[in-house]
Parts: sequence; C-alpha cells; structure tokens
Amino acid sequence: MQYSKDILKTLAVFHLDRPEASWEDLKERIKDIAEEALTMGHNEGTRSLYMEVYDEMSNHLAEAASTGRFNVGQQRAMSMAGKVLRAAQDRLEGRPEGLVGLIEDLSCSTPVPPSLSLSVLRTDEPITFETLSGLFIAEREGNVAATTLKAIGFNCRTLSALLGDLDLRTHTRADMIALKEKVVQGRKPLTINKLLGQLTTVMDWAKNNGHIERSFDKGLKIERGAESTRKPMSREQVAIIMAHVNSLPVDNWKRWALSLGVLTGARIGEIYQLTKEDVKQVGGITVIDINKDEHGGKTLKNDFSVRQVPLVDGAYGFSLETFLEWVEGSQGRLFTQKKHYFDKPLNDALREPLGLKSGGDQSFHSLRHSISGLMKASVTPDAIMQAVTGHSAGNITNDLYARTQRLPVEVVHEALVKAFSLVKK
Repeated sequence: MQYSKDILKTLAVFHLDRPEASWEDLKERIKDIAEEALTMGHNEGTRSLYMEVYDEMSNHLAEAASTGRFNVGQQRAMSMAGKVLRAAQDRLEGRPEGLVGLIEDLSCSTPVPPSLSLSVLRTDEPITFETLSGLFIAEREGNVAATTLKAIGFNCRTLSALLGDLDLRTHTRADMIALKEKVVQGRKPLTINKLLGQLTTVMDWAKNNGHIERSFDKGLKIERGAESTRKPMSREQVAIIMAHVNSLPVDNWKRWALSLGVLTGARIGEIYQLTKEDVKQVGGITVIDINKDEHGGKTLKNDFSVRQVPLVDGAYGFSLETFLEWVEGSQGRLFTQKKHYFDKPLNDALREPLGLKSGGDQSFHSLRHSISGLMKASVTPDAIMQAVTGHSAGNITNDLYARTQRLPVEVVHEALVKAFSLVKK
C-alpha cells in the first residue's frame, strides 16, 4: 500500500511503520507522545499550530487504518494513537482530563486482552464471538464515526455475553437458533434485528478473513413487526411546526435548521455539518449538497448518504429568498454551536409548538418518515425517494447505480414539488 509522505511520517512518529514492534513497544511510544502533549507549554500561536498538526495526524491515521494492512497490535496502537490525538486537542481547549486518563491507562502493565491477541487464532484453541468481534472492532477503529463504533461495541458485547464460550469454528445451526431464542427475550423486534444483523456482519467478516470456515446465522431476523418505534409527524403537525418556525426571526438558526429538516428529510447530523458552500445552484435549482469532507470534519452514515436535495420554495410557507439571504450572511459552517447545543435545543424547538414531551416517539428524526410518507402519497418512484433520503435500495443493482450515478436534480425537484402540493395551503 502506497501512502503519501505525510502519512508515512505520521506512522513513523508512532512507530507504526515497524511491523516487528510489539504492543508493549508501541504502547510506550504512544505514552511518551501523550505525556509530551500534556506537559508542553503553548502561546496562542503554537496552540493554533498544534491544533492543526493533531488534526492532520488524526486524518492520516484514519486514512491508513481504512486502506492498509496492519497486524492486530498495530491496529490497536493506531486506535490508541487516535484517542491520544483527540485528547491532545481537548487539552489545548482547556480539558486535560482525557490525556491524563489515557496516560494512566497506558501506564498499566496489563497484557493484550485475549480478544485482541493474535495468539487466540491458533488452530488448537476455540474462537469465541468475543474474540472475533474484538478483532472486527479493532480493524474499524479510525474508519467509522465514533457514535457508530460505540453502537457496534454495545451490540457485540451483548452478543458475546449471550454466546459465551461457544467455539465458532465448530458451531451449528442449532447454536444460532438457540442464540435467537435468547436475543428475542424482552427485546423489541427492531432491537432484535439490529443484534442479529450485527452477528451476520461479524460472521461474514470472519469468514472472509479466514478465521472460520462457515456460519449458520442467515435467516434469523424477524421479517414482520420490526418497524421503527419512531412515528412520523402528520401533515397537520408539520404544518403547525412550520407556522411556528416561519414566525421566528430571520436570524434565528432554529428557523432554518427545522425548515431544512421538514423540506429535505435530512438527518440532524447532516444538517449540523452544512456549510455555506453546501447551499448551491444546480441547473438553476437551489440544493443542499450533503457530502463527505473528512478534512473538514464531516462524516456520513454511509456512501448512500451523499446526495443533493432540492429546496422547494413555498413549501409549508418556506421562503427560499429569505433563507438564501441568511446563508449569504454566514461564514463557513451554517450552524456554529457545539453539537450538544444543536441537537437538544432543536428537538425541544420541534416539540414546543406541538406540546410534546421529551422522550416520546416523535423527534427530529420523525421528519424523515414524514417526507417519505408525503412522497409515497404522491406516488414518487422509489429511486427518487432514495435520492432524497439517502437510503440504500436494498439490492445490488440499484445500490451500485446509486453509488456511481445521480438522478438529475430537475427530476428530484419536480417530484418534491408534486409531493408538497398535497399540503393544504
């Protein structure tokens, strides 16, 4: 695997260019870097410089982890190095506790956990799900969003507890049926299918990487009754929300964030990441360009999430002209507050005009279901609905097309105009 000189330099800093290095050696090197980052003095100039340096190094490690071949010790070290770099940035913002905790962890002389040790893959020892999932997660650290990795870890820990010491080299279909019987106890269909889907993902990865020869996990999911517990907003509810939103001051960020949620069905994280440059004209139609820009800190759920969604002027009273004036007055990111001060206030603002309480089955994400329902009611083809919501088609042919082609913006815009025409004026 060929890397740029900058990536190679970053790997060398952490001794990740040395495949013969043991975990203990790598750990000591990472610890030295962490201690230096914690104790180094800064002025305003060097503080800004090091913030950029840490950010670039984090990107280099993520790129290497996602494309390179590294042994388990190197992958573990790469994950820890990424945590140290993020904690070093926190320290520059006045939060040193992350680095302090990591240094304490690195100072411990605990051996490599069995789930991450190459020795567990010896042919004379059993392979448990804990082992496989540990290797699976180690390979993905630095390659997926932190929230996604956290969800994967939770699902894998649940499955590991249920499967216990079962040797997956010699497991049978009966073992998988027995697992399903445990999984369904006390859980909703949606949660059951998420766990069983995680099982299949890890088992397929294990087969593809030669850790096991076969798996018997297919066909376990519940086909009926697995719908999401999130309920869509009715057209009347959305109309109430937008009537309230349109009455807010034109410089109120909640007005525009909620409007974009209603008009595009975009995820709350996708809207939060939008920049001034992401609002653009394509063929004379205004769109929001939902894209991945890892250097700019943007992340998306998957490749299908990359899309351009047209904005329909007048839908639910939305003023495109006023919105564009607000965008023009922005610099860089449209929403500049910390993530926590974006998500919760926005959900609160959504519920306020409806008199809803927090913790119910309707939230900002319900707007995605609402626009999907509106498009279904207007008999919108599935391909256009997927182009708007950024969903997978669920089959190889359409998904491959979606990754390489885009429907014309004019076609998507026309479909949305038709859908919003169902809304009472």
